[in-house]
Amino acid sequence: MNASSLGGIAGWATEMMDRLGAVGAGLAIALENLFPPLPSEVILPLAGFTASRGEMSLVAALFWTTAGSVTGALALYWVGALLGRERTVAIAARLPLVKTADIEKAEAWFARHGAKTVFFGRMIPIFRSLISVPAGVERMPMGTFVLFTTLGSLAWNTIFVLAGYLLGENWTLVEEYAGILSKVVVAAVVLVVAAFVTVRLRERRSQGRHAR
Repeated sequence: MNASSLGGIAGWATEMMDRLGAVGAGLAIALENLFPPLPSEVILPLAGFTASRGEMSLVAALFWTTAGSVTGALALYWVGALLGRERTVAIAARLPLVKTADIEKAEAWFARHGAKTVFFGRMIPIFRSLISVPAGVERMPMGTFVLFTTLGSLAWNTIFVLAGYLLGENWTLVEEYAGILSKVVVAAVVLVVAAFVTVRLRERRSQGRHAR
């Protein structure tokens, strides 16, 4: 594949695959985990398309992109582990409208549903990278984290790599439809944050009235 025929992230990812093959696809996905603005929705179907041209095997594409996902997730896990609970709580306490009780509730919820959260979180745009940080903060057992990260990443990667493989020259259709999903997730996050801020502001007003 000629990298000069593509621009932007697609061109960069293509050049990585031209030089390193399936390993290049894995490296690109590892970097995507660390820098979420790099979209896996472009890199993964492009890897599938490359495999369909015989420039790498489909199995190698799936193996190395999943290995890249796990590698990037582990890096973020250790960021969370190094940050630790005390620093996380201290940072959260400085945020407006955030209470220590919110952190405690989040911790309790993560303790009950951490494995499922890591698994399904790997399949949600934006959260697929960020979910590794609280797992590190809570020091989720490494074996559990790697297992569910691998399973979730393999499921996500397989869908997109196979889509690119089957669509061939039309692999860019995957990016178009995945972009819609990303926008829906962003909109949902905005609504949740807006609802949280609204509730907290009402609580403050109510507490102010009672104080009088």
